[in-house]
Amino acid sequence: MSYNRSIVAEKSYRFSLQIIELYKALTINNKEYVLSRQILRCGTSIGANVEEGRAAISRKDFISKNSIALKEARETHYWLRLLRDTNFLPIDFIKLIDDCYELIKILTSIVKTTQSRL
Repeated sequence: MSYNRSIVAEKSYRFSLQIIELYKALTINNKEYVLSRQILRCGTSIGANVEEGRAAISRKDFISKNSIALKEARETHYWLRLLRDTNFLPIDFIKLIDDCYELIKILTSIVKTTQSRL
């Protein structure tokens, strides 16, 4: 059985992998911060909701799952900017922030286009 290729699914999966690596960096020395759990939760939730949307049973269900993914992407974008602006870690967040913003743009387009077809 062939699984249709989805650019947003692939990008959100790769983004989740980056978020997991960031989480690992945030939890060095077995210390865990609220911020690290938040970014792990919302950053990996994007791809999970995109995948759920791919199996939607209706157009409304598809919009709902992708809308949730969009909200999670916006929250992730917020946490990434906070990490960057507080110098919480000595790493460059530009690529992660750019990748997150790209997901926001793609998901916004998917939701708006699908809503216009209802």
